[in-house]
Amino acid sequence: MNAGILIRPIQTHEEYRAVERLQREVWGLQEVEVVPDHLLITVQKNGGLVLGAFETTPGGEERLVGFVFGFLGRTPEGKLKHCSHMAGVIPGLRDRNIGYRLKCAQREHVLAQGIGLITWTFDPLESRNAHLNFHKLGVVCRTYLRDLYGSMRDALNVGVPSDRFQVEWHIGSPRVVERLRRGTSGLSLSDLLAQGVPVLNPAQPGDPVRPAERSLPLEGNRVLVEIPARFQAIKAADLSLARAWRLHTRSLFEAAFAQGYTAVDHLFEAGRSCYLLEKE
Repeated sequence: MNAGILIRPIQTHEEYRAVERLQREVWGLQEVEVVPDHLLITVQKNGGLVLGAFETTPGGEERLVGFVFGFLGRTPEGKLKHCSHMAGVIPGLRDRNIGYRLKCAQREHVLAQGIGLITWTFDPLESRNAHLNFHKLGVVCRTYLRDLYGSMRDALNVGVPSDRFQVEWHIGSPRVVERLRRGTSGLSLSDLLAQGVPVLNPAQPGDPVRPAERSLPLEGNRVLVEIPARFQAIKAADLSLARAWRLHTRSLFEAAFAQGYTAVDHLFEAGRSCYLLEKE
């Protein structure tokens, strides 16, 4: 559970330096890639936000175990939004709901600024992040950014094109309010399959799983797109297969978004990981 975890803004110079250290630990960043303390301080003092998750030790000391960092931006229409740039939790504590709590605290701060939209990017092949973002937080996505950051050098991203979803979190919407109240979308993969919602690209069984040789046509109001449940394990075992998954899903998502579909949920069940896309 979350006993002993406190979420609050980063305050001291030492805490900002702890955020630097956490970036190295979470992503394996090289020194040149770390967002430095002086920039984090400037963002925090000028409308942005740097929140930390602190674990309280039995002796009453606080240890930084997670953080989220973002700044003000604008939509193409000129409306203010909060651009959430980084969010991470140390590997040993990633199943304690800390990332969820950080995002909820971020939402409260941004709502207090009178802003109703938070956007961020993430790798659509990272199943754990997809489940948090879509199933628990209630984001939607209709924007696919091909190789957004070019060739990345950190341990989690090296060797594969840096394609990203840009998700929209409409933090004051009834949909998001209800999602956070329930803590889940209430949908399950087995129910959707029973209703006849098609998986466009059923993964080929095996260890590791391989992308479908052929995909179904984009038809109907709801479709599922399958991704690997453990993309980092695939990268470690077979980098060429990881690249194949990237190119395979890239073509599906780009085609779907171009035809008016929106990614609205992520389902994980019995080792399968799928996005739900809907078209009005």
